[in-house]
Formats: sequence, C-alpha cells, structure tokens
Amino acid sequence: MLMLAKKTSKNQITLPKSIVKHFPDTEYFDVLEEDGRIVLVPLRPSRADEVRAKLAKLGISKEDVGDAILWARQT
Repeated sequence: MLMLAKKTSKNQITLPKSIVKHFPDTEYFDVLEEDGRIVLVPLRPSRADEVRAKLAKLGISKEDVGDAILWARQT
C-alpha cells in the first residue's frame, strides 16, 4: 500500500500511523538509499541497551561502574 509522507524544510518526515503501528517498540531506524529509494530499517533494542536499562532501574550509575572497575583492579 502506497502512502504519502512530506519532507519538511528541516528534513523531517512524519511516518503514517498505519505504518508505525507495526513497530510499536521501535525508536530508531537505520536509513539507507537503495536504487533511488529511501529504506528505513527498524532497530531493535540491543543487548547493551537492555543492560543499560537494567542498571538504570537498579540505580547504578556510570560512575558506580567505574568505581567498581577500579576496586576490582586493586584486588
């Protein structure tokens, strides 16, 4: 099904609701040009993102991780 999307003066495009409903958890897309077409590939959260989310939920900061690394290297 073909749908219309307009590029704004700031190079932004709003994707049609009927399309994005198929990607409810997707926040980012890889963008590439393929044979004169713009192709959007949804990025799924990576394992690293899952770990960062878990650390944030536990209240562990970047500094905490750095401190833990320093502590581990001393033993």
